[in-house]
Amino acid sequence: MLVVGRRVIPAVLHYVAHTGSRELFRLALLALALGVAFIATEWFDVSFALGAFVAGMVLSESELSHRAAAETLPLRDAFAVLFFISVGMLFNPLVLIRQPFPLLLTVLVILVGTPLAVIIILRTLRQPWNTTLFIASGLAQIGEFSFILAALGIKMGVLDARGQDLILAPRSSPS
Repeated sequence: MLVVGRRVIPAVLHYVAHTGSRELFRLALLALALGVAFIATEWFDVSFALGAFVAGMVLSESELSHRAAAETLPLRDAFAVLFFISVGMLFNPLVLIRQPFPLLLTVLVILVGTPLAVIIILRTLRQPWNTTLFIASGLAQIGEFSFILAALGIKMGVLDARGQDLILAPRSSPS
């Protein structure tokens, strides 16, 4: 990421951008993103999703990152749909029946515990209430990166399937 991401990838994107072909630029972005994700998966033995995250970090280092974001908006929407469909397929609805109390505790930690911790930290740092409440409410949810970490935790043996079910249930169940 430090060597290739800052030198090679921006040079390739710059070269492709100067061809003037939007389609070639999109194709190059897709190839670079998938290539970086694949290499990260193979060389560093991480999940493909984490490899895709690294690819996004590498592509964001380019001067053309704003153009890349604009050009890949349709692809981003399609991949977001695929991501949430795949997360939904991991959801085990039996967790609602078999583990209702651990599930409720998980939801309380996410919706109450996290914002409460943020409030305590930010008020200790003497941040104004409007900033504190804004940040606390923004963090009262599970982000997509949590699913990547859960999958990595299962792969490494530090999280079992029941723990993943508890993480997936608040996000996957209908609100």
